[in-house]
Amino acid sequence: MNQISDTQFQADWLSLREAADHAARDATLLARAADCVRPGMRVLDLGSGTGSTARAFAAAGYDRLEWCFLDTDAEHLQVAKARHPMADCVQASAWDVDGLPLEHVGLVTASALLDLMSIGWADALAERLGDAGLPFYAALSFDGRMRWDPPGAAEADVIAAFNRHQQGDKGGQAAMGPEAAKLTAKAFEARGFAVTLADSVWRLGPDDAALQAEFVNGVGKAAAEAGEARADRWAETRRGAAGHTALSVGHRDLLALPPQHRAGQDDRSKAWK
Repeated sequence: MNQISDTQFQADWLSLREAADHAARDATLLARAADCVRPGMRVLDLGSGTGSTARAFAAAGYDRLEWCFLDTDAEHLQVAKARHPMADCVQASAWDVDGLPLEHVGLVTASALLDLMSIGWADALAERLGDAGLPFYAALSFDGRMRWDPPGAAEADVIAAFNRHQQGDKGGQAAMGPEAAKLTAKAFEARGFAVTLADSVWRLGPDDAALQAEFVNGVGKAAAEAGEARADRWAETRRGAAGHTALSVGHRDLLALPPQHRAGQDDRSKAWK
């Protein structure tokens, strides 16, 4: 799940969730994505925020990759540049598929982004990357699953309302929401890509109380906006119990490989590791 608000809130949210995101990513898919990048090519990260995707690759041992961060938020890009001085930064919208800077790019990535985008955007991206022969790796797309232990009253209805809200207007078009990974996979498969999906589930415990509480805030607010009358009370109760509960949140990772990348990938040397 991605949350939209003012810049500082976004920055705090991105920082708060980063450790959970890194732990949740499917390691095999990340490694296969990194192996797509040939020497002299760079990675274009869509909706990059402060550069968490690059840090996830570095933590997995792929710390020699070259990056281009693309985001609409200038302050996020400033933070990303400070943390990754060698990276290029482009202030632009990921919605502008035709304008994406694909020169010298060997891999396009995104994290916690697909659920905010539309089916039309996914189709356009698949077509553009298919024409360019570029692989696409998208991690941490929210898939609608949430489970608290112990469970709470009204939980199923709050989750259902939140998931409806996630399919609302996020950029002039209806967002894919919880169906994002599946719908994006279909868009890329229709253009000849081989697509692999993998689970990337947040598994949060009492030590993650701050992240749990902020997540609950977002779920409760969205569910209330979607018409669930019990959402505010549910959120208040859940926030108070955040230090005593376990929470799992479902996400999916996706890797889409064009034909020229599928052949022989397993034999390609890991030049950047």
